[in-house]
Amino acid sequence: MTRTSTDILISGGGVAGLSAAAAFGAAGFSVICVDPTPPVTSDTEDGADLRTTAFLHPSIPVLQAAGLWARLEPHAAALQVMRIIDAGGEVAEPRLTKDFDAADLSDLPFGWNLPNWLLRREMVARLAELPNVDFRPGTGTARLLTRTGEALVTLTGGAQIRARMVIAADGRNSVVRQALGIPVKTMRYGQKALAFAVSHPVPHQNVSTEIHRSGGPFTLVPLPDRDGLPRSAVVWMETGPEIARLQALPVADFEAEINTRSCQILGPLTLASRLTVWPIISQIAERMAGERCALMAEAAHVVPPIGAQGLNMSLADLTVLLDLARAAPDDIGSAKMLDAYHRKRHLEVQARVTGIDALNRASMMSAQPLRDLRATALNALYSAAPVRKTLMKAGLGLR
Repeated sequence: MTRTSTDILISGGGVAGLSAAAAFGAAGFSVICVDPTPPVTSDTEDGADLRTTAFLHPSIPVLQAAGLWARLEPHAAALQVMRIIDAGGEVAEPRLTKDFDAADLSDLPFGWNLPNWLLRREMVARLAELPNVDFRPGTGTARLLTRTGEALVTLTGGAQIRARMVIAADGRNSVVRQALGIPVKTMRYGQKALAFAVSHPVPHQNVSTEIHRSGGPFTLVPLPDRDGLPRSAVVWMETGPEIARLQALPVADFEAEINTRSCQILGPLTLASRLTVWPIISQIAERMAGERCALMAEAAHVVPPIGAQGLNMSLADLTVLLDLARAAPDDIGSAKMLDAYHRKRHLEVQARVTGIDALNRASMMSAQPLRDLRATALNALYSAAPVRKTLMKAGLGLR
């Protein structure tokens, strides 16, 4: 059987995998990227990912180097202020509002927000411009055999790939991670998330808002205006049974629920997309690498959608991998390189997974005394300017 050779085989063609393919391709490496499910690149197609991703500003350089940011920036909505509202009193209304303003740190916004389906569209178009990148949608990883000098990957269609390094970007149930025998620790909350878009009469003014009551946060993230109306993406985290109840409601009743939960801070919300549901877990792999293989994104770590951390952790993985590959291109995929990658990323990933797990558990509190304690803690943390700035820097991944 004929084997194709490449520098890098990327297993997974989600946003993280496509970003990695563009980044390594733009850096001059030969790349094959595979995914069993072709990417959905329109918001009207079945299976479209209606969630959004906020790229925090430390993530932008790797996107620029990959030739992606020039494509994405025209479609992005800036995130200038991260607002946290505690609505955990006896009545569902704001009782404490705190703004974290990016202007306190620099002249850049915290980041920029884009729909996931649009990210896939622009990233696939970028890969088509790179002659050294071979994107194979509809093809997955079937088997993996590693040895000291290379990895042999058998694809679902039977083709075999000889790669110097395999990057596992194939999700929380990663085939590559399982083939390597790397265990994971998983934390479950009994939560799911509803993702959808809304229009509203009050401009969002580039403010991303998390409203905390119980069950999980209700988050409104800015989107570009459409048809003359301000729009936002919503992620609403709640218990599984509550999400099922909400999903089954007629549109008018659902809109009544989201207007109560949003405290109408942007005026009456009008549903502007279908609903999609996503399970919420935290998960971390015991190691970020195995023989000839690096784990990144959800193959390595999964967190609840709080504070725009998920994909930005993934791009931090990519940045470290790319820096190591550029520093020693002849050493790519070696034990030395992959050990360095694990050391540089794993402790930071552990800290973030632990921190976001704690924030999520705090947001789920239903007992009134605990909700009162949460509001008191938020007020205390915000009121100390040095602590507030430290929290903002930590959220951005800055030191």
